[in-house]
Amino acid sequence: MTTRKQFKITYSTLGSPDPELHAYFDEALDHVRGQMGQTHKMYINGAWVEAAATFAKYSPVDTSLHMGTFQEGDAAAVAAAVAAAKAAYPAWRATPWQDRVALLRTVAARISERLFTMAAVDTLEVGKNRLEALGDIEEAAEFIRAYCDAMERNDGFVLAQQAESERHSNRSVLKPYGVWAVIAPFNFPMALAGGPTGAALVTGNTVVLKPAEDAPWTPTLLAQVIAEVFAEAGVPAGVFNMVTGGKETGRALVEHADVAGITFTGSYKVGMEIYREAATGPHARPVLAEMGGKNAAIVTRNADLDKAVQGVVRSAFGLQGQKCSACSRVFVDESLHATFVDRLVAATEAVRVGDPTRADVWMGPLSTQRAYSNYQAAVQDLAAHGDLRTGGALLENTGYYVAPTVVDNLPADHAIWRQELFLPIVCVAPVANLDEALARANDVPFGLTAGIYSEDDAEVEQFFETIEAGVVYANRESGATTGAWPGYQPFGGWKGSSTTGRGSGGAHYLQQYMREQSQTVVR
Repeated sequence: MTTRKQFKITYSTLGSPDPELHAYFDEALDHVRGQMGQTHKMYINGAWVEAAATFAKYSPVDTSLHMGTFQEGDAAAVAAAVAAAKAAYPAWRATPWQDRVALLRTVAARISERLFTMAAVDTLEVGKNRLEALGDIEEAAEFIRAYCDAMERNDGFVLAQQAESERHSNRSVLKPYGVWAVIAPFNFPMALAGGPTGAALVTGNTVVLKPAEDAPWTPTLLAQVIAEVFAEAGVPAGVFNMVTGGKETGRALVEHADVAGITFTGSYKVGMEIYREAATGPHARPVLAEMGGKNAAIVTRNADLDKAVQGVVRSAFGLQGQKCSACSRVFVDESLHATFVDRLVAATEAVRVGDPTRADVWMGPLSTQRAYSNYQAAVQDLAAHGDLRTGGALLENTGYYVAPTVVDNLPADHAIWRQELFLPIVCVAPVANLDEALARANDVPFGLTAGIYSEDDAEVEQFFETIEAGVVYANRESGATTGAWPGYQPFGGWKGSSTTGRGSGGAHYLQQYMREQSQTVVR
C-alpha cells in the first residue's frame, strides 16, 4: 500500500497549492462518483438495518445526480435504537475511561485515513469547495482527539476534595448520563456529527446519532468507521447507533423518555423547541444546543483595509454563507465606509462561483432548494429597501448556484439586520465610532461570533470587553468571524446562540456530558 503525504488542514489554512492534495481528492472523487445511487442502511444494535420507507438524496452541485437512497427512520426505529443504547449503557459506562479513549483515538485515526473519500462525498452532498470539505472531515477527527486529550488531562475527571478529618476521604467524580442523542446539521455533516458523538462516547454515554436529512451520506461514513472499530474491539452492540430520517425521526428521538441528554446544532426555533421539550419530563435533561448567529465585523478608522476586506469575504461567502458563524453584518467607520464598500464589492466580484469539485472554484451552490428559494426572497426584499452593490442573481448552472451579494444603505430598522439568513449576503453600514458599532453589533438576539479590524490596541481591548459573543477575533485575515478549530478556539455562543455558553473543542465542553457525584468515605 502506497503511503500518502499527510496534510495539516484547518479552516485557517484553506489555500493549499500542493498538487498532491488535489490529486488525492480527484482520485477520491472518481471513486465516489462510482458509488452513487446505492441504498444505505441505518445502524441499530450492531446491525445495518432498513426502515419501512426511504428517501432519495440528490446533489446540490448537479440536481440530476442521485447520490443515494436512505432510510426514513420512524418512531419504531428510534425506539429500537434507544433501547439498544440503553441496554448497552451499563457495560460501556463500566469500561475504563482509558479504554474508551484508546478506541476513540482509533476512530479519529481512521477518519483521517479516509479523509479524501469522505471529503469527496461531503463536497457533492453539501456543495462545499474541496478544501472546506477536507476541513470538515479533519475537524471531526480533531474534535475527537481533543476530547480524548481532555479525559487524559483530567485523569477521567476524578478529583480529590478537602477532607473533614483524617478519618474522611472525599472526591468529586464526573459520570455519564446514559443514552445521548446527537442531532447533526447539514452544513458540517462530519464535524458536527463526529464531535458530539465522540464527546458522548468517550465520557461513557451511549449514542443515537440522527444526521440531517439534507446530508445523510457523510455521517453514514462516520457510522461505518465507528461500527468497524467497535466491532474489532468487541464493544457490545448498541453502544453506538445511527437513525436517518427527517423531522419526525428527530422529534421521536427528542421525545423518547429514555434519552438522557441531547446535543443539537441547527436553528434557534428548533433548538428552543428541543430545549423546552427536554424540560417536560419527570426531570430536566441537559440540552447542548448551538443555534446560529447574526455575526458582525467592525472596521474602525484604524483598520488595515486589506485584512478587513479579505476577512469579510472569506467569512461572508465561505460555504455560501451557510455557516452559523458567517459574517452577515459589517459596521464601518464612516470615514472609510465608501472606500471599504468599493473594495469589498471588487473582492466579491472576483469570487469564482461554480462546481465545487473543481480545484479552481471557491464558492459552490447553496445546499438545498429551500435555501435557493430563501435567497430569491431575500434579495427581492433587499433590493426594494437597500442598495444591492453586487450580486442578487441566480446563476445558470446545474444546481443551486447564486451570486455572492453585498448590500449597502439598508435602513437600520430593517428586519434582516437581526434575522439569520444562512445565505451569501452581507449588509454594510457606516457608523460614527466604535461605540456605535458595538451597540449595533450587540443589538441582536444572537451572540455567536464577531470580529474587529483595528491596529489600535485600546480599540481591540474595548471590543473584547464589550462585544456579546462567544467567539471573537481581531484582525483575522483568514476569516472575520469564522474558522474556529478544536484545540485553538473553543466554539460556542451567548444569548440565543447557545443553551450552555460553553464552546465545543474547549476546556469546559466535555464536562457537560457528565454529571457530578460527590463521594465521601468515613473510616
